[in-house]
Amino acid sequence: MKTIGLLGGMSWESTVGYYQVMNEEVNARLGGLHSAKIIMHSVDFEPLRQQMLDCDWDTIGEHLAGVARILEQGGADMIVIGTNTMHKVAPQIQAAVSVPVIHIVDATGEEARRAGFLKVGLLGTIFTMEDGFYADRLREQGVDVVVPSAEDRKIVDWVVFNELCKGVLNGDSRSEYLRIIEDMVEHGAQAVILGCTEIGLLVRPGDTAVPMLDTCRIHALKAVDIALT
Repeated sequence: MKTIGLLGGMSWESTVGYYQVMNEEVNARLGGLHSAKIIMHSVDFEPLRQQMLDCDWDTIGEHLAGVARILEQGGADMIVIGTNTMHKVAPQIQAAVSVPVIHIVDATGEEARRAGFLKVGLLGTIFTMEDGFYADRLREQGVDVVVPSAEDRKIVDWVVFNELCKGVLNGDSRSEYLRIIEDMVEHGAQAVILGCTEIGLLVRPGDTAVPMLDTCRIHALKAVDIALT
């Protein structure tokens, strides 16, 4: 079994999900007392959040690249960045290590195509929804993307950082997310990507008939696939 290097803490709420899914899946496949081989480095998110607001992505990339090197030196056979937004600096992180960075957009695009979804809605932080690093990479894989309106993007982003990253699950926010999901479906989305790894904590499959692609779970399962090959 290969060792997964998990770059976590952004936020730690979703990092818990990664750890749980990876271990549950390894045990389901191998049985007994098997669990995933994981090295995790959980960062302090607050300084990174301020750098995000300052659009200081070079500093963020430099910091996370350094963490990835630590994981590799500790024996990681791959790097998993446990967040969607920080894949904006995935090229910088990949350049810093010799082991592969398992890209969340590639894993999600693969799952969307497997399910036959060629046009999807995208929920996430402002950076994920508005910057080209996410939607453009999906389109390169043949998956078209719909994003919420400008006002709804602000709502989605506010809920992520002011509630979900703090473990707050608000019913009114869930209702707003479901409204936004339905609006994207009206604009042609066949499914919706939960493109922030915390969103799956708030919106679950039973909340709507719209198919949802939970990036935290998809990404974690992809890492297990690679770890067990």
